[in-house]
Amino acid sequence: MDAYTGFAAVYDMFMDNIPYEEWCEYLTGLLKEYGVEDGLVLELGCGTGTLTRLLAAQGYDMIGVDISDEMLEIAMEYQAEQPDRILYLLQDMREFELYGTVRAIVSICDSMNYVTNYQDLVQVLRLANNYLDPGGVFIFDLNTLYKYREILGEQTIAENREEGSFIWENYFDEEEMVNEYDLTLFIREEDGRFSRYEETHYQRAYELETVKQAIFEAGMELVTVYDAFTKEPPGADSERVYFVARERGKKEE
Repeated sequence: MDAYTGFAAVYDMFMDNIPYEEWCEYLTGLLKEYGVEDGLVLELGCGTGTLTRLLAAQGYDMIGVDISDEMLEIAMEYQAEQPDRILYLLQDMREFELYGTVRAIVSICDSMNYVTNYQDLVQVLRLANNYLDPGGVFIFDLNTLYKYREILGEQTIAENREEGSFIWENYFDEEEMVNEYDLTLFIREEDGRFSRYEETHYQRAYELETVKQAIFEAGMELVTVYDAFTKEPPGADSERVYFVARERGKKEE
């Protein structure tokens, strides 16, 4: 689970094609559907905090956790410009710790795919179950095996802009079910020259049944699985899915 380093500086620039407002609307709808109208919500893998801030604007008290200090530095810069009282924590989601419980936990933009080991996936879910209020929900998305195998795998994506450019090469290991992202970044500095950065990221493709088993093994209750941004069940060509898991084991006081 590599941290974003050079890419953090230009992450928001190159990710401006993601309709975060629409994603937030969908996620907020799910939260409210499962009884989370307000209160404390944790985002795992919050990155530069775009969704965290949008959820805060919807009235949720937000905590953001990320493994990359570079990404969190940018999130804090946004907060300095527009104070929104978000608590950001530099933590690995496989080992995250909170002072108390939260009403809901969310993780989007395939952050959970960075958990490349099955037992680590179970551990993240166990921690979620531990830190959720009784009956609280964990809502997370995953890129699907179909997406890695048929769309991303062995593909090279490149983009050139005034502020910088990137080359994104993908290699999907069918046996390990791990997609390797090799990123080469060229970022324009203040003097006009370009600095080159290289990063390698790994994401795991999980069969839906494997994730369901992990939820069960972690002691949580599987509520549902949706084809992303719909209320429909996943299909053979779904590229992203949303899981809703509920806390199990605690008693209401």
